[in-house]
Amino acid sequence: MQDSDELRDALGRLLAEQPLAVLCTHRDGQPYASLVAFTVAEDLSRIWFATLRTTRKFANLSADGRVSLLIDSRSHRDTDFHRAMAATAVGVSAALSGEPGAEAAARHLERHPHLRDFVEAPTCAMVEVAISRYVVVQRFQSVRELRIV
Repeated sequence: MQDSDELRDALGRLLAEQPLAVLCTHRDGQPYASLVAFTVAEDLSRIWFATLRTTRKFANLSADGRVSLLIDSRSHRDTDFHRAMAATAVGVSAALSGEPGAEAAARHLERHPHLRDFVEAPTCAMVEVAISRYVVVQRFQSVRELRIV
C-alpha cells in the first residue's frame, strides 16, 4: 500500500507542478496531439482543460471521447533519462455546460488566470476528462500504473 501512496504523492506533485499536457485524440483512424493547459482535481480523478468549439481537438473528442494526456517533468537535458517522470492519464472526455462548466472554468482560472479572456469567450468549452488510470514512467524504465476508477 505504501508503494501506491508514494506513487500517488509523486503523481500529485507532477500534476501540480506542470501547467501543460499533451492531449491525444483520434478521428477516422488518425491520431492527433494538442498542447493544453490543464487543471487536475485534488483526488486526481478528473482533469479539465479549455478549448474552442471550432478546433480539431474538440471535433475529435466530440466524435469519440476516449483520450489520453501526457504530462512530464523533462528539462531537455541528458539527466532526463534518469530523473524525469512522465504520466499518461487515460480517460473519457465530455464537454461541460451549466453549473459544472462554470465550476470547472473557475477552478481552471485559479490555476491559469492569464487564460481568462480565452476561457470566457462564448465559443470556448470546458472539457472534463474522467480518469480511469495513470501509467507512470520514472527513471527511464520503471513503469507503474495507478487505477483511479
